[in-house]
Amino acid sequence: MTAPGGLRIVHAHGDRITVTEPTSGVELFSYVYGPEAAWEAPKPYLHPLRTLAGNVVTDYRPNDHRWHKGLQMTASHLSGANLWGGNTYVHGEGYLELPERVGSMAHVAFDRVEADSAGRGGAVIAERLTWHPYDGSLWAEEERRVEVRDVDPASGSWALTWTSSVTNRRDEPLRFGSPTTAGRELAGYTGLFWRGPRGFRDGRIIGPDGEGPGLMGQQGPWLAYSAEHDAADGHATLVFAHAPENDHTGEGGAHPAHWFVRNEPFAAVAPSFAFFDELELAPGDTLTRRYRVVVADGVWEREEIAKYLAEHPW
Repeated sequence: MTAPGGLRIVHAHGDRITVTEPTSGVELFSYVYGPEAAWEAPKPYLHPLRTLAGNVVTDYRPNDHRWHKGLQMTASHLSGANLWGGNTYVHGEGYLELPERVGSMAHVAFDRVEADSAGRGGAVIAERLTWHPYDGSLWAEEERRVEVRDVDPASGSWALTWTSSVTNRRDEPLRFGSPTTAGRELAGYTGLFWRGPRGFRDGRIIGPDGEGPGLMGQQGPWLAYSAEHDAADGHATLVFAHAPENDHTGEGGAHPAHWFVRNEPFAAVAPSFAFFDELELAPGDTLTRRYRVVVADGVWEREEIAKYLAEHPW
């Protein structure tokens, strides 16, 4: 389907949804929701994710972590379960092969899959999912909304907004954690997770007030990652930003999330909501998080990023 002046959407039912910028013919991403290997904690993901120039900025099943798949919502430690994939971190013992802890996030239905009929060049994917431990019981229900906005060939950029609302369907609290809450230093990954291509290793990490891998575990409203393509000329920049309502501390504007970020031995970014401390979700309660990912050709500097975010309010 294609709206006037909008994007083109192709839905291969039971497998994936692909969104294409019609003027250039570039497939911006595929949203893959078909079932995959149980050991990798199957869940929907976006891959390949591309710039407007057509360059890929995600990795898929790399040989170091087969469960790293593009851009995906994860839960590395969830009340003792692993909805992240692969081995599970156990304090004092390291990463262990514990298949009985590996769960899944399952597609239920799409409530909306459409290009922007108002001609603003956007697209919307609204989905319902369920979260399960290894035994398949229902632990949570999620309402997810993935939107494409602000496709701008002049600046070589486009933006993706990801909203997840997760409701606890257990009779006891859900405890969101990470390897760091389980005892591993500076490994607080959980939540929305991006894995960059192999060629993005040693890329530039920049935030509002700092730069470099030392931003691991720090707080801030946004973080950007720039790197040079391996199979094409030029660079790309990805900007990851929090929506204002994600700040639920109410203490001087401090953000509750901490950045998990690496450029060695691979490129990865996650705005973790359980980096140092567990986040507890009571039965029947809903946790909502909204993020923006700006995908841009070229290297963006701090001032350019701040200007873009100021000119594109949530």
